[in-house]
Amino acid sequence: MKLSSVRKGPFTLYTIETGRFKLDGGAMFGVIPKPMWEKQIPADDQNRIDMAMRCLLVKSEQTGRLYLIDNGSGDKFNEKMSAIYDFSYPYGNLHDSLAAHGFTADDVTDVIFSHLHFDHCGGTTSYNEAGEPELVFKNANFWVGAKHWATANSPNIRERASFFKENLEPMRLSKRMKFTKEGDEFEPGFGMAFVHGHSEGQQLPVIRTGDFSLVFAADLIPTAAHVPMPWVMGYDMRPADTLSEKEVLLKQWFEEGCYLFLEHDAQNEVISLVQGKRYIEAGDAITLADL
Repeated sequence: MKLSSVRKGPFTLYTIETGRFKLDGGAMFGVIPKPMWEKQIPADDQNRIDMAMRCLLVKSEQTGRLYLIDNGSGDKFNEKMSAIYDFSYPYGNLHDSLAAHGFTADDVTDVIFSHLHFDHCGGTTSYNEAGEPELVFKNANFWVGAKHWATANSPNIRERASFFKENLEPMRLSKRMKFTKEGDEFEPGFGMAFVHGHSEGQQLPVIRTGDFSLVFAADLIPTAAHVPMPWVMGYDMRPADTLSEKEVLLKQWFEEGCYLFLEHDAQNEVISLVQGKRYIEAGDAITLADL
């Protein structure tokens, strides 16, 4: 299984692979012409590109808490949806990855969501023998941006198809929902940045310890090909805002020496940032173990 880990200060970081799926390449790159984006990520005969659902497990040696950032799409899709997205598990699923690092879902104390689109939170629940969705993480708190929780529960017509009741309702009923806002931290050295172009209130977890910084880039920078300024997803609710957020945050993260952990890039796990002629660009592609 393609997994890696690293200890940085009080945090041990683990790659969690939850599966692969495919999305339309045109939708992933918006106004960028196919002859340009296909050089970066080739498409299949249905114009779909390979996408990872790579999550990050963070163990705090100070507090003993075990944080899981996002958890993939889960296993609740019917045959039609499975065919559309072509789900596959070349490196195992969520539970395989946890087990490879010596953990189970019951060990997770906190599930942090970048946002609640199905490919980021579907692993939160699974169907029981009665066909009802139940929580996979029996002992965890569920952390999401307060603004995004409101969006997920009252989405606009364009975004509605990305939020599934079977993922959200069991969390609501659990009484373990926790809501974050600007300036919050999960614990010292572990905070978040908020962005709103892709979906209102998306939170990007950030780990800072000593001279090391790592950003879970989620759907602000889903792949290394999305680092260049004009390369923005057609899925974004407010693409002009995404451009502004990228320009500000990439400059900040480059100056800070941040690495980006890429959730959806099927080939690249972590990248550095470098200064280009005009804007910040993607640097070296590495793994957690290389940090």
